Amino acid sequence: MSTEPSTFPRNLVECQAAARERLPHPVYEYYARGAEDEVTLEGNTRAFGDVHFRPRVLVDVSEVDLSCTLFGERLPSPVLLAPTAFQRLCHPEGEVATARGAGRRGHLMVASTMATTRIEEIAAHAAGPLWLQLYVFRTRSLTEDLVRRAVEVGCRAICLTVDVPVAGNREHDARNHFTLGDEVEIANFAGYVQSRLPEQDRDSGLAAFIREEFDPSLTWESVAWLRRLGNLPVVVKGIQHPADAEQAVEAGADAIVVSNHGGRQLDGAEPTIRLLPDVVAAVKGRIPVLMDGGIRRGTDVAKALCLGARAVLVGRPYLWGLTLGGSAGVSHVLDTLDAELQRAMALLGAVRLTELGPDCLAPIPRRH
Repeated sequence: MSTEPSTFPRNLVECQAAARERLPHPVYEYYARGAEDEVTLEGNTRAFGDVHFRPRVLVDVSEVDLSCTLFGERLPSPVLLAPTAFQRLCHPEGEVATARGAGRRGHLMVASTMATTRIEEIAAHAAGPLWLQLYVFRTRSLTEDLVRRAVEVGCRAICLTVDVPVAGNREHDARNHFTLGDEVEIANFAGYVQSRLPEQDRDSGLAAFIREEFDPSLTWESVAWLRRLGNLPVVVKGIQHPADAEQAVEAGADAIVVSNHGGRQLDGAEPTIRLLPDVVAAVKGRIPVLMDGGIRRGTDVAKALCLGARAVLVGRPYLWGLTLGGSAGVSHVLDTLDAELQRAMALLGAVRLTELGPDCLAPIPRRH
């Protein structure tokens, strides 16, 4: 039964705690935990604490505008829904509930290749803009077919995830022998062997799937290939080095996402909020820079925008909302972040997103 909006937890940390009580232990750990010693997982959230505001006062903030523009499309908020897999493990309606919750005010959703609902059905329930996140499979025809289907149902961009040439060492999933069971499948590949995760005795089914199915030979040439294939903007997700940011621009990417996969791939990778300024400097305004990782408050969103992000993506937080209340829970998480961002902007003395910049922050100590 869905939780009533009036009884949802007040903030996203409390949402996570409540969702943990509802989810089966292996499912919660699949979503919540990271790779190896979880240095990057914890660093993503902790690093926001090293960024401090310098507010301005006596500014008319009676109206604060959260809207932003991506690829010529006006969005109500810079908070986007990151691609997350296997959402029917959280809620019976899975990605359909997420699409409804995101679309209530027009938030942009990025649907996962590894969704437990077909892209056609997600699109049918998406009142807001929809992108397709893409993993490129060794069986390239499966990928090509999925891109064509995404174009047919009106997806506005392809979000190519590039930081999973191999699976990160997610020891909790291996310990739990994580798999999907019999009730859900990777719906975009229904009827193919790729719709199921293999059963494993000493590993997670997902790690085995990535090892068997994902193409580790992917290069920058894939950006041009995807643009030809879908005739849509290509967003490269998983940039963790300024040189790769510049390479993405040269390869024809339309936007990039600074991301370390939520601390689930290479443990010890730099927190994304620390990396963000160097990537923004490398891109030099040529394409939009987005970021994800560790965002739990509207103040975190504001800090990322001050450091040059055009928008941010959140993943785990809306999964906790989905667990607690389906589409209403997803909407609650987005409304909470937007309200916190609006309040932070008012207290900073900024009435539109373009007014958020380095001048709103105290100097960040240089790294040696």
